[in-house]
Amino acid sequence: MYNILIIEDEKRVADLLQAGLTESGYQCLVAYDGNMGLRLFRANPVNLVISDVVLPGINGFELCKQIRDINPSVPIIMLTALGSTDDKLDGFDAGADDYMVKPFDFRELNARIRALLKREQREVQPVVNEILYSDLHINLNTKEVTRGGKLIPLSPKEYNLLVYMVENSEKVVSRIDIAEKVWNTHFDTGTNFIDVYINYLRKKIDRDFESKLIHTKTGMGFILTDKL
Repeated sequence: MYNILIIEDEKRVADLLQAGLTESGYQCLVAYDGNMGLRLFRANPVNLVISDVVLPGINGFELCKQIRDINPSVPIIMLTALGSTDDKLDGFDAGADDYMVKPFDFRELNARIRALLKREQREVQPVVNEILYSDLHINLNTKEVTRGGKLIPLSPKEYNLLVYMVENSEKVVSRIDIAEKVWNTHFDTGTNFIDVYINYLRKKIDRDFESKLIHTKTGMGFILTDKL
């Protein structure tokens, strides 16, 4: 049985989540503020976290970062009324795997939970511990990225996006491919998440180097290559 930690200061919402997830076969822990959520996470085996952003004590973004320091791989879903693009980017930069805006459809939440838990089951320690492409080096154990020997700090989502693009180097990947493989979800066509993160990567990976690795294929997507 999977253990899900719910961190939600509105008791009505927390009770609804707990009832629905229990009915779906999950075991739930509930915290009503960020500090309590962090204590429960430290003290119990947790397979997935659902957290609000606006919380008493530690806010959801800071809580997500602290949970990531303790367990880099546990799936985290942010469930909040804050739905702007900046809010979502802050959530992903803090380490969240998914971000849902209230009010939400419980069936969709359940589907996203199942997808994240299946992903965790599939993930195994890589046989190789590094990826090399041109002068780009990714250490899969320490998650450090260097280019030309220069250390490049990346957020969790920037790192995951870069690994995906390097693993698919010399191939055009569409925005839908990236949404599915990096975010494990489908974004509506009005969102610009992918382009925002591609621009983040370009500034960090390409800006200070003569050879550019990340290129746009108009109408198709993006490609990582040193041959253009």
